[in-house]
Amino acid sequence: MSRVKNIKLPIGLCLLSLAISDVHAQDSSKSEKTQEIEEVIVLGSRKPGRTAVDMPVPVDSLGAETLRQTGQTEVGRMLQSVAPSFNFSSSSISDGTDALRPATLRGLGPDQTLVLINGKRRHTSALIHVNTSVGRGTSGVDMNAVPGAAIKRIEVLRDGAAAQYGSDAIAGVINIVLSDEPEAGRVAVSYGEYSEGDGETLNIDLSKGIPLGDRGFVNATLNYRDRGSTNRAGLSGQCQYLAGCDASNDGTGSADPDGIDEASDPREATFPRRNFRIGDADSEQFAVVLNSAYQLKSGELYGFMTYSDRESTSAGFYRRANQAANNPTLADGEAFAPNGFLPLINTQIDDFSANLGYNQEFANDLTMDVSYTIGWNDFAFFISNSVNASFVNDLRFNQGLSDADIRATASRSADAGELSLGLQTINFDFTKLLGAWSLAWGAELRRDDYEIKAGEEYSYFDYDTDANGAALYAANADAGIQVFPGFQPGNALNESRDVWSLYADAEYDISDAWLVSGALRYDNYDDFGGTLNFKLASSFRVNDMVTLRGAASTGFRAPSMQQQYFNNISTQFVSDGMGGLSAQERGTFRNDSPVARAIGIPELKEEESLNLSFGVVLEPSDSWTVSVDAYQIDIQDRIVLSGGLTSALGDPNLTAALNAAGASSAQFFLNGADTETGGVDIISTYSMTAGAGDLAISFAANFTETDVTKVFAGGGLATLNPSDVFSPQDISIIEEWQPKDRINLSFNYSLERFTAVLAFNRYGEYTVCEGSCNSSSNRQTFGAKILTDINLSYRLQDDLTFNFGGNNIFDETPDKNVIGQSRAGTIADANGNVFVSSPGVFQYSRRSAPFGFNGAYFFAGLTYDF
Repeated sequence: MSRVKNIKLPIGLCLLSLAISDVHAQDSSKSEKTQEIEEVIVLGSRKPGRTAVDMPVPVDSLGAETLRQTGQTEVGRMLQSVAPSFNFSSSSISDGTDALRPATLRGLGPDQTLVLINGKRRHTSALIHVNTSVGRGTSGVDMNAVPGAAIKRIEVLRDGAAAQYGSDAIAGVINIVLSDEPEAGRVAVSYGEYSEGDGETLNIDLSKGIPLGDRGFVNATLNYRDRGSTNRAGLSGQCQYLAGCDASNDGTGSADPDGIDEASDPREATFPRRNFRIGDADSEQFAVVLNSAYQLKSGELYGFMTYSDRESTSAGFYRRANQAANNPTLADGEAFAPNGFLPLINTQIDDFSANLGYNQEFANDLTMDVSYTIGWNDFAFFISNSVNASFVNDLRFNQGLSDADIRATASRSADAGELSLGLQTINFDFTKLLGAWSLAWGAELRRDDYEIKAGEEYSYFDYDTDANGAALYAANADAGIQVFPGFQPGNALNESRDVWSLYADAEYDISDAWLVSGALRYDNYDDFGGTLNFKLASSFRVNDMVTLRGAASTGFRAPSMQQQYFNNISTQFVSDGMGGLSAQERGTFRNDSPVARAIGIPELKEEESLNLSFGVVLEPSDSWTVSVDAYQIDIQDRIVLSGGLTSALGDPNLTAALNAAGASSAQFFLNGADTETGGVDIISTYSMTAGAGDLAISFAANFTETDVTKVFAGGGLATLNPSDVFSPQDISIIEEWQPKDRINLSFNYSLERFTAVLAFNRYGEYTVCEGSCNSSSNRQTFGAKILTDINLSYRLQDDLTFNFGGNNIFDETPDKNVIGQSRAGTIADANGNVFVSSPGVFQYSRRSAPFGFNGAYFFAGLTYDF
């Protein structure tokens, strides 16, 4: 695999003394005596010793045991199970998005949440979601790259924090704190599968703390996760073979007046009708995490390293034998693949990060922290079980090969290229305690790198057209490897940018009950300029039971490197306006491309936000805490991916540019919308003695709604109808494709060696639409669902624990899908016997499924502590 250039690994990061500062924070669960432990957090405040209750903004601390008890094996699903403001939506047949799901906070985009590892900025994925899914036009962090076994806790700051941490922290900040256990070890093995018998998942964790004398430690974690694919596809009701299956034998599968097609080819009756694969991708991941600290005479040396390698396989649309443009007809009258084929997208994701730092505390309550962090993400595409149809035509009409030789010669696979993103950060941080004041200031230097590597020629080349794009043969076929044409040499690039930042923040305890804080940060990007942001926050303890808190801040998000530079041409299936889908060669063009220049696409600038929040924390007793936080997030100049612009809009420059690029439509990244997001978070925790055991009850809820208040297009697009540039479907993705509410209620009961966790997760209504989104025929609202999870564990010995349980044990699925269908139809044999009748292959919406659509999952595991 290639790596982003200009990234060098310092020798010191090869040492085992890699890890985190020694922040001694307790897990958020109850002790054996059910006494609540006030947990020290490191997110949202730079003053040492703050707890979540002290903060003027809401911060959740989710301990390792809480995450493990969800029964999930992926960090993204763990977070979704216990943090209602976090969403981890599934989609299918969406290229790279099948392998890397978009993660969102408070209903905003994946790139509007900042993710940290041990307080250090985490790099995002090289992938950008360009298909029609949640997070379209954005790129977020791969939440599953760090295994859950390596995590001590996850802190979630649910408030705008760009003035404290920089770009992306509009919705909030997620800080993954790695395990710093200095000696103990653990081996854990779990296995599970869905009730339909697929999606088998094997997860193996090995973690061990290694003391470095009495001055430090190394904590190491190895993880192996192998997840099988799932398939919830419906039956294909369309004819497959060249002879067709209707009266006119046109091979299209168009229904006769009675709505039933008569099969002309006897193979239609025996064809395997579940020929799509719609569900989770097959996925195999290996990961290693090191975390270390070592006390020197004058200070502490710390660092960490994370690495993961994940291979996934997902599928595209089935190519039928009667689709000559995709599966050319040969001289024998049969298609190249006589029974059609299901093209597969194989992705390999390599993810690496490392940090080395030094902190020191001086005698005058001044502390200094200096660190260097490096990271990269490589996302490679390899297409199999497919073919470049234009190459088949060239073999037949130009080279004159026999049918047998054509089938033997045309490759069924291709390297389609690779995306790479890198991040290097140097931080200088200082804090000082001065009476009632806590001061912090510092600087950050950052370098972003982005690279696109072209695929092999066979993956993208058009072999049956001339240099002017004219067809060489009467039977013209599609260019490039089917399902994901590779990145072309013209797409290849290697770009970088530099960022420098200065910040200062202060906290002042006016009294024991009243805290005020403020932050100011300036960031300068060499590709679009500088931005200055502030934050003001305060908390006031009214009495022992009531605390009020609130904050106001401005924020920003810089255009990502992917939004600045990503470009390619891919096959996307879009609404045909008649309830079905049609294939379209859609080009995503960077803003400085000839196509963009031809129609005056403006340069990108940063998004700007205003965040307001107000909350109350109630502590009716030592064992009961309730918090309610309301928020309003206004975003201006939100960066969006436009709809597909075609020659039908009547712009001659666009038409000429599309013809030259070999695309039927174009999409661009634009500062194209203003949005308003408002909502409420409610968190309640209660613990009590229940018989001879202890019971902890938690209730968490998020209610949120986003509205697109303005849509606009600048530059050469200003004369177009805004709905043509940013379509109703694109607006719907932002406003409606995620649940309006999420509620979690969980019960954790422990009795000596036995622990039981019962959780109810409610996913509220959400709406998905296709095409124009203007009628009930292309809009569908999916009803709220409640999923029930249970996890039972028993400590067989002091060091050996067995657990078993299930997620979604009552087999809830989203409502059946009725829009955006494909391959619907009814077919009968010559005697009128119907052998298939299908409403389409998409039983469930492939666009958005907040909790997936696989159904009930059952698992068992064994843990050995040493």
